[in-house]
Amino acid sequence: MIDHRPYAALGGHDLGWLNARLHVAIDGMGRPKHGAIGPLRAWNDDTFAPHTGFGMHGHRDVEIVTYVRQGAVTHEDSLGNRSTIAAGDVQAMRAGSGIRHSERNDGDVPLLLYQIWLRPRTPGGAPSWNTRHFPPAARAGALTVLASGNARDADALPIDADARLLGATLRAGDVIEHALPRGHGAYLVTTAGRVTVNGVTLAARDGAGIADEDVITIAALEDTEIVLAELLQN
Repeated sequence: MIDHRPYAALGGHDLGWLNARLHVAIDGMGRPKHGAIGPLRAWNDDTFAPHTGFGMHGHRDVEIVTYVRQGAVTHEDSLGNRSTIAAGDVQAMRAGSGIRHSERNDGDVPLLLYQIWLRPRTPGGAPSWNTRHFPPAARAGALTVLASGNARDADALPIDADARLLGATLRAGDVIEHALPRGHGAYLVTTAGRVTVNGVTLAARDGAGIADEDVITIAALEDTEIVLAELLQN
């Protein structure tokens, strides 16, 4: 089953400096019919205007993965970390028992990112933060694991969730077949260009919830990037 969630149909809000579109409804925001999938609690498509952002604010008991699509986000947190994460970079933050952080666009161009919230396996614990660069060329034509709750994915950012986040850059005509682990669903989003997912056409920035499918066949109709979350179904 493919639950197509077109970008134009997503709920969200426009604060002027921040335009957010929500692939998953959370805390009364977004479309109620766009429910969570397994541990996936939120998937926000955010656009930050230049020289704007969130000041210090707190989180707990959530795994937050940020995928930067354009520009760069300046991250600071209560653990003393400070870094600029640019397009091609991914960051993973474990809120654990509590962490405060800020996210700003200090650049002169709009910042585009996906922010993905996942339910942790266990509440509490020590908070942490990490980032890693994943060059688009290294993801060309094949899915690469970016963040994972599976310790065997040694090259991925570690997260404490029953999920894996993968990404690929595709040229028009590329086809990927990806087998889902037993008992898992998925959520897939495109960044640009069009793809078909098991025969369903997704336009740029559309999403697709995937359930009860053993294999996902992704065919690029145009040059694109895709981000795919494997999610243990409850």
